Amino acid sequence: MEKILTTKKISVKTQVIGGFITIIAAIALPQLFHLMGQASGLGTALGEAFLPMHLPIILAGLLCGPCTGAAAGAVSPLLSFLLTGMPKIEMLPFMCIELCVYGLAAGLLRNVKMPALVKVIIAQIAGRAVRAGAILIGTSFFGSTIAVSIIWTSIAAGVFGIALQWALIPLIVYRVRGNSH
Repeated sequence: MEKILTTKKISVKTQVIGGFITIIAAIALPQLFHLMGQASGLGTALGEAFLPMHLPIILAGLLCGPCTGAAAGAVSPLLSFLLTGMPKIEMLPFMCIELCVYGLAAGLLRNVKMPALVKVIIAQIAGRAVRAGAILIGTSFFGSTIAVSIIWTSIAAGVFGIALQWALIPLIVYRVRGNSH
């Protein structure tokens, strides 16, 4: 049986403000990484390696709950695309699905008594698994055979971002919530 923490209920106002801050961060952070990539000659490789859009979405789920996390995750890539042209159009639906699942999974784990790092890992696995399924379905629908290579390449490219999430998100959650859960 799951152990649930007794945490203070989050007001709708706080959830909405948290959602807006998350969306802004999920749009601004990748742009910062892309600018650094352009300046260093690495192009979009820094964004692909450090997954800057993923971090605020998982954090939003853990701090604000599943509705805020899922909504911010679904909307952020779309707004980012409309404002900046990133992510690329062919990856946009998969990013929306993946980030929505990250926020939802992290939010559903928000009050479960376990270390924040474990919650992050579970959310990462859920998001990547659903994204992989969506890519497999999408590419098979269009008759493509590159799905498996896309899935593994994106995981390998994002190893630094995954590690960054493991390091930063539990620390931020601890600081904001005042505990390690």
